[in-house]
Amino acid sequence: MAIFDITIPKSIARAFNIPIRDPRSQQIKVLKKLLKKARFTQFGQEYHFDDILLSKHPGKKFQQLVPTYNYDKLYKAWWHKTLEGTPDVCWPGVIKFFALSSGTSESASKYIPVTKELIRSNTITSLKQVVSLSKYENVPKSAIGRGWLMLGGSTQLQKGPTYYAGDLSGIQQKNIPFWFQGLGLYKPGKKIAKEQDWAKKLDEIVEMAPNWDIGFIIGVPAWLQLCIEKIIEKYKLNNIHDMWPNLAFYVHGGVAMEPYKKGFEKLMGKPITYIDTYLASEGFLAYQSRQDTKGMQLNFNSNIFFEFVPFDDHNFDGDGNILDNPEALMIHEIEENKDYAILISTNAGTWRYAIGDTVRLIDKEKSEIIITGRTKHFLSLVGEHLSVDNMNKAILLASETLNITISEFTVAGIPYGNFFGHQWYVACDDEVDELKLASIIDEKLKLLNDDYEVERKHALKSMQVKVLPEHVFMDFMQHKGKIGGQHKFPRVMKGKMLEEWNQFLENNLVN
Repeated sequence: MAIFDITIPKSIARAFNIPIRDPRSQQIKVLKKLLKKARFTQFGQEYHFDDILLSKHPGKKFQQLVPTYNYDKLYKAWWHKTLEGTPDVCWPGVIKFFALSSGTSESASKYIPVTKELIRSNTITSLKQVVSLSKYENVPKSAIGRGWLMLGGSTQLQKGPTYYAGDLSGIQQKNIPFWFQGLGLYKPGKKIAKEQDWAKKLDEIVEMAPNWDIGFIIGVPAWLQLCIEKIIEKYKLNNIHDMWPNLAFYVHGGVAMEPYKKGFEKLMGKPITYIDTYLASEGFLAYQSRQDTKGMQLNFNSNIFFEFVPFDDHNFDGDGNILDNPEALMIHEIEENKDYAILISTNAGTWRYAIGDTVRLIDKEKSEIIITGRTKHFLSLVGEHLSVDNMNKAILLASETLNITISEFTVAGIPYGNFFGHQWYVACDDEVDELKLASIIDEKLKLLNDDYEVERKHALKSMQVKVLPEHVFMDFMQHKGKIGGQHKFPRVMKGKMLEEWNQFLENNLVN
């Protein structure tokens, strides 16, 4: 039974969904607000925030005076001071929380500042997304008043000299509004959420599952799927709706959902509504605000100033690193159906920061985007320009063609004689012919990507697929210490990560 059934008043729904007619003016307001707040910090003084605020064109002046940053550059110049407890470096005050983010291709953890203002902004944006559900049709909105199972990182954070560090999901859960916790909506609850041992946390969730009435599930697809499978197995259910009949929504983000949907559908007794979000360690960038759309609305009237760098050879080197003085466009200057890397400035002291993602504007009027990949997670050995978006779509089409479930995959570039090839590793427990699967993926990619089609006739001579049991991918993540929370399997393997993957496969006798 629901603790309470929520019917969202239309007045509140309108308040959280004010039509935005001029994204440019909204973004300038956001930028000015950020600059005013941070003008007396070390960063603000160094880059003359006062002068920018006095300019007739603060957006352009900001771009002229403040350089672009990636993590290493910003950390070495500024953020290391905040980690040492120095106040007023890039944002007023002492930074109390840091989100640990190692991504999928690097071994050293990144310490991303998380301020109380950022936490508050993330919470408000989450509420905006919930309120947007009032516009959805033919979905059980009463599910909002039932349990919300958030499968994130541990809220038992690492203690530093002046700060606490951990997954952003753990930090956000630790700072969940008191009213949300008081109503009993939050699951698995404080005690289980603190558990750092991922296997033990899953076991405790499975044990408590029959006591909950879950309406929402939230988390990374691979780990949520594993959790639901364990519940179904332990209680000998036909599907998860046998236990949670009111489960209606899945809020996901960070990876494309399409490759996972077929596997999730096997665990469900009835359709659920998938809601996409773009919540990174650095901020809540966008969320799906409309039903039956694949785009997410940019969060441009809150706490993030966006810039967009065309993802091309003029602005990035061959390894996906942003070049000095790139062409940076504001929200009103970008075009539909072109790939851009994102720069963000936020209320956590993140300034002109290359977050590492590429996006594509699919609806300019509604400012809706899709994530197309990572600047460093693409393959272009010979000019094929294969994006993660291409890979996700090809995998989805291939799995539908063969009626199989592919839960994970990764791709690596390999030498092939005097030329090159792509080596795919695919997680699938269904019986499948590797050569046939390779042929179908290859053909789908040719339809999706003209550059790929051209290069398959020239220097890209090979396209191979190795099918592995699903557990191999999870075992590798456990081997790397990247289990649970926000950890995701890399879609492209390069460098040291590829070496470790190949060694792992060899040591585990995968043939």
